[in-house]
Amino acid sequence: MNHSADIVDTAVEAGSFNTLVAAVKAAGLVDTLKSDGPFTVFAPTDAAFAALPAGTVETLLKPENKAKLVAILTYHVVPGKVMSADLAGKKLSATTVQGSDVQVDATMGGVKVGDANVVKADIATSNGVIHVIDKVIMPPK
Repeated sequence: MNHSADIVDTAVEAGSFNTLVAAVKAAGLVDTLKSDGPFTVFAPTDAAFAALPAGTVETLLKPENKAKLVAILTYHVVPGKVMSADLAGKKLSATTVQGSDVQVDATMGGVKVGDANVVKADIATSNGVIHVIDKVIMPPK
């Protein structure tokens, strides 16, 4: 199957990742997420960003907070293309692009990434895969 749209274009076309796309642009990560990859992106929806404390997104999008924004966004990305079938029935730790490990648990009938639930899995792109999550996951301090 040929998926011509990359991760960024797929997220834009989906229409439910406007905050994520704005954050990726503010963080200067567009070119990275358009590169060959492959990448696995755990993509929080606009509703997930909206659930953060008031003002969080606005603060993170300010230029002076770019490093923190990059850390949060790259914590949602794992090198390689990991499909849900690769995770089924497993509990594991995956090293993110940010450098910290995120816990993935697919042993309870669904998939949890950190404290977020995967609500839609395996959205194939030309340079990886997107799994939609219901919360923004934060890297360890």
